[in-house]
Amino acid sequence: MNAIPETRSTSTTAVVSLVFGILSWVLLPVIGAIVAIVCGHMARAEIRRSGGSLEGDGFAVAGLVLGWTHMALMIAAILIAILFFGGILALIAAIAATAAIG
Repeated sequence: MNAIPETRSTSTTAVVSLVFGILSWVLLPVIGAIVAIVCGHMARAEIRRSGGSLEGDGFAVAGLVLGWTHMALMIAAILIAILFFGGILALIAAIAATAAIG
């Protein structure tokens, strides 16, 4: 007798994490990354708790990687911009101070 194969479904939360991870790079920079990170962690926990009835851990991990990478690059870009413009302002202040003295 043939055994009926066990059907496994993909976690919807994992798919949402992947979709928003991609959207964070294309259309929704901040919101997309945050949703990808939150949903990715939720999906991985849901998949672990399901006892093998849910799949999609790869989708969740991909969403997490996309979300965290995007957040890290955004923070780095903001810090670089602050340092760059702060350096320009410091240079202008130094030039103005030397011009006032001389």
